[in-house]
Amino acid sequence: MGRKKLDERNIRKLHKSSGGKSISVTLPIEIIRNLKWRAKQKVVIEQKGKTIVIKDWE
Repeated sequence: MGRKKLDERNIRKLHKSSGGKSISVTLPIEIIRNLKWRAKQKVVIEQKGKTIVIKDWE
């Protein structure tokens, strides 16, 4: 499996969790590093129309 092309790098799939009641998506590591987020960090998820906004929890 080769590397993704630059224009396809931010395309991700949704994954169903084991119980089937939650869905997850992996975020590109470059974005996480730029935001200086860490593993197990709390974030806030908001829906604005058809857009999802993920913000740092204060």
